[in-house]
Amino acid sequence: MTAPLLDAPAVVALVEDAITAPSMHNAQPWRFVHRPDTGVIELHGDPERTMPQADPDHRALHLSCAAALFNLRVSAVHAGWGPVVELLPDSDDPWFLASVALRSPTSADADLSVLHPALRRRHTSRFPFTEEEIPQPLLDALCGAALLEGCRLAVPDAWHTETLLGLVHDAEHREDTDPALRAETTAWTRTGAPGEEARPDGIPAEAFGPVRSGPGATVRDFGRSRPLPRRGWAVFERRPHIALLGTAGDAPVDWLLAGQAMQRVLLQATSDGLVTSMTSQPLEWPELRPTVRDPLAGMSHVQMVIRLGYGPEGPVTPRRAVADVLDTR
Repeated sequence: MTAPLLDAPAVVALVEDAITAPSMHNAQPWRFVHRPDTGVIELHGDPERTMPQADPDHRALHLSCAAALFNLRVSAVHAGWGPVVELLPDSDDPWFLASVALRSPTSADADLSVLHPALRRRHTSRFPFTEEEIPQPLLDALCGAALLEGCRLAVPDAWHTETLLGLVHDAEHREDTDPALRAETTAWTRTGAPGEEARPDGIPAEAFGPVRSGPGATVRDFGRSRPLPRRGWAVFERRPHIALLGTAGDAPVDWLLAGQAMQRVLLQATSDGLVTSMTSQPLEWPELRPTVRDPLAGMSHVQMVIRLGYGPEGPVTPRRAVADVLDTR
């Protein structure tokens, strides 16, 4: 059954929710196209917001855009629609990532609506978390959330967590010795210095978090190349709670599945009172990425490392205006 066509304010509301999704360096590499004649909303990757050094195959871009796609699904169900998604609908256009037809709602979509309050509450936190254990039922629920999107979430044991910490530090050292990669990361940071261009993207100084002390931090320190005179320091958790999100395959369609699963996990975690951050540094190096996988978990390809815990919520990071990311054709 076909639902009534969307009006412009409804489309804007859906896209406003979609763009609260996380993205690598807060680059927000998405574009949306509304087709009024059919009521379809298209999701496209933005080739002008790629990262040739850190993400040459655009895997992270696909994950980011897919996270926005999941937000769109949540928002649509909350507004009384039933989103019907087609991934990679045009084989001749690799930047055309998904189309979403909005139909009458079905019972299969009802569980998405409960995640809607978490859309605006979820923020990446680059601050220390407490050492408090996460109850097993909450971890089981997060694993179930990933499964609902066709992916797996695995919680590594202590020895593999130590391995992951070593890989993060190895990746950071590699970035420190790669001028092109350092320059790319620096280009997406904002310190608010006099004369610096104000932009609605990138990582602002207030989202850097403190300078870390101790070996357990997995978050990327965006202040490594942009020192701030009054930036504080803090001791991070010794053994962070880590979860690995993975897929069986490693093609663009798998990345789109993983991005939706990632966002479902993040929203579920937020709903359950957890705070989160993401770790992609070791995944950006082809020689390190295979070693991120936990051989005991039966996971073929790790797409994201998620840090979970209890602690301060991260600050709101800027978002581009809907008018800059939405076209009507």
